[in-house]
Amino acid sequence: MPELSLRHLRYFAVLSRALQFRRAARQLGISQPSLSLQIAALEEIVGAPLLERRRNGLILTAAGRDVAARAERILADCELLVNASATRRAGLSGTLRLGSSPTIGPYILPQVLKRLHETYPDFRLIIRDGPSRDLLEDLVAGKHDLILTQAPIQRDDIRFHPLFREPLYLVVPRGHPLAMAGVARRRDLGQEQFLSLNPAYALRRQVEGLAQTVGARMQDDIDGTSLDAIRQMVALGMGVTLMPQSYTRSEIDNRKDDVCVVTLKPGLERHIGLAWRVSSGNPASFEELAEAIAVMGKTDPKAANT
Repeated sequence: MPELSLRHLRYFAVLSRALQFRRAARQLGISQPSLSLQIAALEEIVGAPLLERRRNGLILTAAGRDVAARAERILADCELLVNASATRRAGLSGTLRLGSSPTIGPYILPQVLKRLHETYPDFRLIIRDGPSRDLLEDLVAGKHDLILTQAPIQRDDIRFHPLFREPLYLVVPRGHPLAMAGVARRRDLGQEQFLSLNPAYALRRQVEGLAQTVGARMQDDIDGTSLDAIRQMVALGMGVTLMPQSYTRSEIDNRKDDVCVVTLKPGLERHIGLAWRVSSGNPASFEELAEAIAVMGKTDPKAANT
């Protein structure tokens, strides 16, 4: 009989949340057959079936629910133990894995990384971009130590540490009437067609919310995977959109570009922050990184302002 390992517990914890072998295997970065073998071994160890396999997914058995709850507690305790030394350590050192939304990171992190390297030469930050929804899944699965994203995050097992608020602006084609006005009120937007990123991005929800509020239409048959792609669609006259200040400051010049930035009245903003697993505790390295990004996000001329 195989011995129980933390790998068994971690794999089953992820599977018990995903309730689908394919999704859980993707989150863990392993193949489905490998995951199935580990779960079968765990069932042999505990001496009971943990899952009921259905056509549309999985259901935990009574034993499965008990093992899942115990696994979560054990894994949380182990993570707290591992992070205890980091919590006591002052300053940033070692390596952290940061997941970042492509609507935030590219316009804020370059200067952050430069200044962090100057202040903490022994610190290494590994950054991977991804849509907000995927970032959260990968954080829960342990692929990231923390993620740079926007609120809200409605999970009890994730802590969100607010950093700063960033204004959102309306972006329209250069020849649009609102481009000349420079200001757009809600009553001016009812006849517009809004473009946005695909639903995996948190920014999409704010664009949809504004469109619904003013009675405008979303271009649901067209979405993008980057702010640059949406900008190009706006330039072609396919619609208008919302974009964050960090992007508009660094990428759009109203005097010469094919799109124009227009101020909304009343304004909209998004809340940017770092998120990490509650089970990670509050490591000093996380807190220091949050403070560094918050300060740089507020002061960098190419980044967002509170």
